[in-house]
Amino acid sequence: MTVVVKLGSSLVTDGAGRIRRSVLAQRAADVAALGEPVCIVSSGAIALGIPVLGLAARPRATPQLQAASAAGQVRLQLAWESAFRRHGVRVAQVLLSAGDLAERASYLNVRNALNALLKMGVVPVVNENDATATDEITFGDNDALAAQVAVLLGARLLVLLTEVEGVYGASAELLASGDAVDETALRGGSALGRGGMASKVAAARVAAEAGIPTVIASGRGEGVVRALAAGEPRGTAFAPSATAASAFKLWLRHAKPAAGRLVVDDGARDAILTGGRSLLAVGVVSCDGSFEEGDAVEIVAGDGSVIGKGIAGASADELRGRPRGVEAVHRDRLVLQ
Repeated sequence: MTVVVKLGSSLVTDGAGRIRRSVLAQRAADVAALGEPVCIVSSGAIALGIPVLGLAARPRATPQLQAASAAGQVRLQLAWESAFRRHGVRVAQVLLSAGDLAERASYLNVRNALNALLKMGVVPVVNENDATATDEITFGDNDALAAQVAVLLGARLLVLLTEVEGVYGASAELLASGDAVDETALRGGSALGRGGMASKVAAARVAAEAGIPTVIASGRGEGVVRALAAGEPRGTAFAPSATAASAFKLWLRHAKPAAGRLVVDDGARDAILTGGRSLLAVGVVSCDGSFEEGDAVEIVAGDGSVIGKGIAGASADELRGRPRGVEAVHRDRLVLQ
């Protein structure tokens, strides 16, 4: 089983375009001593690329962000390679885009590649491929990416490391359990990265739903990962769901973006929710969006509530008009909300 460890930009870099080598050294020592497969998800490329390009602050325009990511990724990977080299541990760079996980075939290819590296004792250092990502097609932040990597690998533990001890409540008390986290505990992102505590909590809940225990904790100090991997109570822990969905349904729910929406009548809604039936085209009241067979679609009741998500068995054009004998979504390719 694999442990997935994510470090954010503000932990990896110091705000002035310099790498926090002491933090990387501590985490590399942790991983080397752990004695089990570890996959690292590391932010920091854009923050490290900003001074390389002579920029005064994080740019807003997508081409400049892509350029900064490309320039900084070299520095980031070399820093991790140097940190692990001291312990005789090899590393590999894996850059992913949202599209790599959106299609089932490429999703499985990514999983196979990561598992091959882990079996050979290599630590994959994963980051989003910001140099080619667009505003429309991204993971959103590396917390979400880390959760998806954990789900993809069937990790035994997801560790989201940050600069604070965990999630704090309204009275500034550390919340030991994710069950105690509400909206008042969530704060915005840093100036260097896209994620904040809200994104970490969202990622933790995704992983927990997939049956993966998750901890949000401080990434500073000696032995952090070893302590968390051994079950030491630190930070804010999110307990795993007792009944995890299948790998296919987890991919469909979390990695496959919806290309449209199917609004269904009451009979179709009841057939899906209580009868475990497929969705037939005759039960589709309307189609929103332009999608093809094989795309993911949200299934929406007449009151606007999303009841599920599935793989379309026909295109939007085919489903409009509610033709008889056409299967809109097969029950085996559908996951309930």
